[in-house]
Amino acid sequence: MKGARRYWVLLLMLAFVQAAGVMPAAGHEAPAASSPQDPAADRTIAIKLLDAPENRRADPRAHAYIIDHLAPGSTIERRVEITNRSSTPMHVKVYAAAATIAKGEFTFAPERTPDELTGWTSFDAADLELAASETARVRTTVRVPGDAAAGERYGVIWAQTAAPTDRSHTLTVLGRVGVRMYIDVGPGDEPASDFTIERLYPARARDGRGEVRARIHNTGGRALDISGTLSLLDGPGGQHTGPFSTGRTGATLAPGDSGEVVVPLDATLPNGPWTGELALRSGLVEHTTRATITFPSTPGSVGADAASAALQGDFPTSVVAWLSALALAALCLLLSRFLRRRR
Repeated sequence: MKGARRYWVLLLMLAFVQAAGVMPAAGHEAPAASSPQDPAADRTIAIKLLDAPENRRADPRAHAYIIDHLAPGSTIERRVEITNRSSTPMHVKVYAAAATIAKGEFTFAPERTPDELTGWTSFDAADLELAASETARVRTTVRVPGDAAAGERYGVIWAQTAAPTDRSHTLTVLGRVGVRMYIDVGPGDEPASDFTIERLYPARARDGRGEVRARIHNTGGRALDISGTLSLLDGPGGQHTGPFSTGRTGATLAPGDSGEVVVPLDATLPNGPWTGELALRSGLVEHTTRATITFPSTPGSVGADAASAALQGDFPTSVVAWLSALALAALCLLLSRFLRRRR
């Protein structure tokens, strides 16, 4: 029986590792979102989110953005940290403004445009005087009214600075960085998140670079920020290359929306054929698809749709992990019975 117990312990440890190993590490620093009004803004002021919900500790998106599901009448608090990265003192205004999701992008509304979510949001400090290299923390409170309708709202917590005017500079230059807000309101449990990869096809950009484009459909009940990597295998002469990142060409999709994710490649890449393996994720939801692709030769053209050759995963990563754990547990049981019969 001692030998059987050893096998039980070993295989249960493997089951735990298999279940936990797919969870991304929590606690990474959230990237600052910069406004297109001032591309240099993130070189002078930075912002990051300090808090995440207990039930989202393993979700990397929840450490970069305020993402939550709230019942009507509930309240949450989150802290953001704002740093003056310049060598001079700076006055910083903190406020919330509206945002929308359209055409695969999270779009910032201009200036202080309000919406329903901004009306629920308040701060313990709206004006900061930061010395050079100084950091301050601001507490954000979101109070959802008891009669709030179900649905997801979007917004941004902005930290904004303004360059002072003088005789030689009569125009005020604004710079702002922000943290996105994805707040879903409704009773009961949070809607599930998921997506499908509907189409995969190669292309050549106008400058001759290769591209792989994927058509994505958000089939869940929450907005998604989808990005990932592409590896090219079994190419001409047995070449393997990658992985290549989607970079900033990922897609943000509201529930029910479809959009396109583009992976930019090298202009010197042979046409193929290649076996393309595309892994896309949003938070803890991940899907991988494989397809045989051949890039077109003409710049600005699109190759044949490769979706028919794709082998797409059907489950979010977390589901696959638990199925694997259950399979290992079943193997433990069979092995234990086998050893008992031998003894």
